[in-house]
Amino acid sequence: MSSDILNLNPNDPFAEAAKDGSSASGQGLIHIRIQQRNGRKTLTTVQGISTDYDLKKIVKACKKEFACNGTVVEHPEYGEVIQLQGDQRDHIKDFLLKIKLTSPDNIKVHGF
Repeated sequence: MSSDILNLNPNDPFAEAAKDGSSASGQGLIHIRIQQRNGRKTLTTVQGISTDYDLKKIVKACKKEFACNGTVVEHPEYGEVIQLQGDQRDHIKDFLLKIKLTSPDNIKVHGF
């Protein structure tokens, strides 16, 4: 009778999510988020870009292409995070794909 019940196998539902986010080889997910500042002002943050790339050069290219300000900030939990002024979620996604930094499957856009 007990061999008929197969539903009691241990299964960790977060194992796959932890496996995706903890990859340090650059094949992990790149998270693009938007944060509300004050009033209508917003910040776009990009987290998860591999440390093999120079984030300051990426920010410099983004600032020139999107006509916005930006910086690289050290976050205690996420490491180095790119911050761009305004809602640049679609622009940064297209930019990362254009320079072939990652594949479309590795980009996750969050917000609103």
